[in-house]
Amino acid sequence: MYPELYVLRHGETLWNAQGRIQGGMNSPLTALGAEQAARQAEIMLAIDLSGFAVLCSPQGRAFETAAIALARNVNLVHTDTRLREIEVGEWQGRVRSELADPNEFEDTPDGALELYERAPGGEGFAALEVRCQDFLLSLQEPSVLVTHGITSRMIRAIVLGLGRAGLAKMPGGQGVVYHLKDGVQKRLS
Repeated sequence: MYPELYVLRHGETLWNAQGRIQGGMNSPLTALGAEQAARQAEIMLAIDLSGFAVLCSPQGRAFETAAIALARNVNLVHTDTRLREIEVGEWQGRVRSELADPNEFEDTPDGALELYERAPGGEGFAALEVRCQDFLLSLQEPSVLVTHGITSRMIRAIVLGLGRAGLAKMPGGQGVVYHLKDGVQKRLS
């Protein structure tokens, strides 16, 4: 049902390193984040992307990652606002440990997922799922997507037929590349 996809999550940012929730806000890649994007570049250089569309979140951290990871392999990167990170309302810029006891929720490479669902004035997982489904249904060709932790998880969960119920089952991590084809997901390294 969905075309072949390569999904890249941006590299570590200053706020990620500080344990802050970014949502619609932005902070620059750290030195580690730039290294992670450079590793993505090595992975992507080994792949023939002829016939692939390249789409990126317009948020700075994703676009900065796309520039590092794909500049040697593609001619044009288009932005799509549907690839932006989940909105976290009043919790943008807040340190995760201020919002909940760290022992209350399971920590993941993308932080405690429940915080993204509970954020006052935030988007929530149901709305994120609708946005990501709309995006995926609009794809007409194989695509490379550069996005964010929670949005990446949702896109991959939808493609694998799990929907938002499968969000927590999706592996995360920064500076990674996931390949999705014929209902199978592989982490490339």
